[in-house]
Amino acid sequence: MQMDAILSIKPIYANQILAGTKKVEFRKRSFKEKVRRVYIYASVPVKQIVGYFTFTEIDEDTPANLWEKYKDVGGITKEDFFSYYANNDQGCAFVIKSVTPFKQAKSPNDFIDDFVPPQSYVYLDLNAK
Repeated sequence: MQMDAILSIKPIYANQILAGTKKVEFRKRSFKEKVRRVYIYASVPVKQIVGYFTFTEIDEDTPANLWEKYKDVGGITKEDFFSYYANNDQGCAFVIKSVTPFKQAKSPNDFIDDFVPPQSYVYLDLNAK
């Protein structure tokens, strides 16, 4: 069964994804479940779900290799990238296929009762709502 997920993403990066200039989302670890759609939770100060994206693949590799492959489309400085991956010998890049911005941002409580912003991600079962 395919799931959806909500990722917490800093507003600067969420806006780049929505604008189509950030074509990969870097993470320290991948999903354990098969995910078809990733909802973008723009973190503080926005605190809203602003859209979603689908992806073609999750590229798992060393941070150095991920940087070489995606530095031109990652929307992040080299310094911030390697700071994010400090003390990690593996990472992943969600290669974005398509992005669907919401005309109006949505409250996360529309998706999950008693929503608590995830440190990384949370699975979403839309059939439960």
